[in-house]
Amino acid sequence: MDTSVNKQDRLAQDEEITLKELILKIREWNRYLLSKWKIIALAGIIGGFLGFLYAYLKKPVYTAECTFVLEEQGSGGGLGQYAGLASMVGIDLGVGGSNGIFQGDNIIELYKSHSMIRKTLLSKCSFKGKQELLIDRYIESNRLKEKWSKKNGLSQLSFNIPQSSFRLQHDSIISVIVNDINNNYLTVSKPNKKLSIISVKVKSQDELFAKEFTGKIVGNVNDFYVQTKTKRSSENLHILQRQADSVRAVLNSSIGGAAAAIDANPNANPAMQVLRVPSQRRQVDVQASSAVYIEVTKNLEIAKISLRKETPLIQVIDEPGLPLEEMRYGKLKCFVLGGIILGFLMVIVILFKRVYKKILE
Repeated sequence: MDTSVNKQDRLAQDEEITLKELILKIREWNRYLLSKWKIIALAGIIGGFLGFLYAYLKKPVYTAECTFVLEEQGSGGGLGQYAGLASMVGIDLGVGGSNGIFQGDNIIELYKSHSMIRKTLLSKCSFKGKQELLIDRYIESNRLKEKWSKKNGLSQLSFNIPQSSFRLQHDSIISVIVNDINNNYLTVSKPNKKLSIISVKVKSQDELFAKEFTGKIVGNVNDFYVQTKTKRSSENLHILQRQADSVRAVLNSSIGGAAAAIDANPNANPAMQVLRVPSQRRQVDVQASSAVYIEVTKNLEIAKISLRKETPLIQVIDEPGLPLEEMRYGKLKCFVLGGIILGFLMVIVILFKRVYKKILE
């Protein structure tokens, strides 16, 4: 019993000694660091100066933002009663089907697709009255041609040619730029998940590039979205329009033929019924063509309603305008952060050197 008590007392004493030694060590290190305060302060001043210099030389970043609301009409509804009528002539109005390949937040991913960004980069915009490709503006603002000067052929590479003439170098450079824009320039989000408002932001050190790229990609993506959503209904509408024009031409011809047949025998003998046959045939053709034309015209109007119903409403709320929102690095903030970071690194170096010397001793 006494032995166990003694062991517990020894453990308690060891713990007390260990804690005491820890406190003494901390004091010792603290005194040592205070003895080196001049070096640490000098490192902090140098770090603050470097931070101030970074903030002074760093170009501001401009943010162009475009917000729009997306509203999609559901399918079906009041057009369901016309679906059977349209199907009689082999026309599918798309009533009751799905809303298409783009649903929900898929339009956000469409903004980040390689094809949409590529199409936007190869679009021309006006910069101070001069038409210029957005990709050329990107290359100029990032001084890529200076970096390419050591590589044969890249500094003279031109994108102002038909895309069918692009070589492997063109496609490779475009892929690199698209990835950079996706990772560092372009942000697409829904600020409020409950609403259908979508925000498109482009950040760049080139104010004009940010503004023009934002407007162009919003236009390209939204046009592609609407065309894809309404593609089936548009094709149906074009088919019905061609049918209506064709039937109308036949009807006009039948009406003219009936009039010509009557004019051929203006004073036909009532006893000679055979003389009335040509005009009666023409009349039958007119009546048949009129009935077909009425039905086709009715289906054409239904198709127009269907197209309007399936066309999503995209209403731009805010467009980017000059001057854009500017984000600069605060000189005082960078001075303080630079001083803290370099001072902390100097403390680590000093402690490491002291520990290293003690190990060698």
